[in-house]
Amino acid sequence: MLGSVVSVAELTGYIKDKLESDGFLKQICVKGEISNFIFHRSGHMYFTLKDETSQIKTVMFRGANMRLDFKPENGQKVLVTGNISVYEGSGNYQLYALTMRRDGVGDLFLQYAALKRKLLAEGLFDEAHKKPLPALPSKVGVITSANGAAVRDMINVATRRCPSVQLVLYPAQVQGAGTEESIIKAIDCFEERYPVDVIILGRGGGSIEDLWGFNGERLARRIFRAKTPIVSAVGHETDFTIADFVADKRAPTPSAAAELTVPDLRSLRQGLDYKTDKLISAEEALLKGGRDELNGFLKRLSRANVESLFRLKGERLKGVSGRLTSLNPLSVLSRGYSVALKENKAVKTVKEVAVGEEIEVRLADGKIQTKITQIEEIKNERKDV
Repeated sequence: MLGSVVSVAELTGYIKDKLESDGFLKQICVKGEISNFIFHRSGHMYFTLKDETSQIKTVMFRGANMRLDFKPENGQKVLVTGNISVYEGSGNYQLYALTMRRDGVGDLFLQYAALKRKLLAEGLFDEAHKKPLPALPSKVGVITSANGAAVRDMINVATRRCPSVQLVLYPAQVQGAGTEESIIKAIDCFEERYPVDVIILGRGGGSIEDLWGFNGERLARRIFRAKTPIVSAVGHETDFTIADFVADKRAPTPSAAAELTVPDLRSLRQGLDYKTDKLISAEEALLKGGRDELNGFLKRLSRANVESLFRLKGERLKGVSGRLTSLNPLSVLSRGYSVALKENKAVKTVKEVAVGEEIEVRLADGKIQTKITQIEEIKNERKDV
């Protein structure tokens, strides 16, 4: 069929038929190390089987993996029996596993576990050494690949949450030989030349080999010595590296790291408005309470002043009354004296009356009508001293 035109589906189907008709590939046992392991909610298992130079995608359906006597994990060396075919949706050939048994633990996983135990025993993972993240950073340092999806995700999240926060990118190597050294240089740069408030160390997910640069001892100790808080966001939520354990904070993804480090301006404003309203309400309540207390005090003070004024006026009135009483002629009469009246006017001198006239004598308890029969004038004698 030289020169004939076929569709992609036809070509893929043809390759699939060839693979499935090959007797060697129908029942084959493959030895390798598990990486990129995913246990899907459907019950199926998806992982990569690899050795030093090659890898093959592998799937083990729920019905087959229910017969396993162990829990597969990344780094395990296994023997997988199954057949080779093509998944037409992606055009990828893969191993469809029917049985799987352990064949030891991968070298990288053993190294990872040994270093983790060592650093844990030295206290590098202790919470007591974790530095708090700044609440309102102005500069956030980002160590990741300049071309990866991780940096775009962090920029999008940071811009949405707080446009005023400045992201400073150090484009580091995040996979393969030289990764550990590149990241250490990035941390040195931020701490010695371009200071920032917090550092995000991140990249997307991958196999244990892809993330191996974040499992180095030198990097772990450099993170531990850092004066700037460091957030590790390496891989996906299920991926854990040594850098995650020693960092001041671990985020499940780079996007989550941006959310942890960059404040949400809208939430801050809402919180500020809420606290302002509470402060105003508290101030108004305090002022009202103060006014009520002052008014009560003024009322009590007013009553006390009135009562004091009444007492003072009463004392003065008593004094005036006493003086008036002492000046009242009737008071004099009560002491045994009397007063002579002529035509209702007091007689002050004998010259105002004559013998034979009738006058009235007023006493304390009454009056007497009398007739003058004799008048005698008494001369006042004055002696000069």
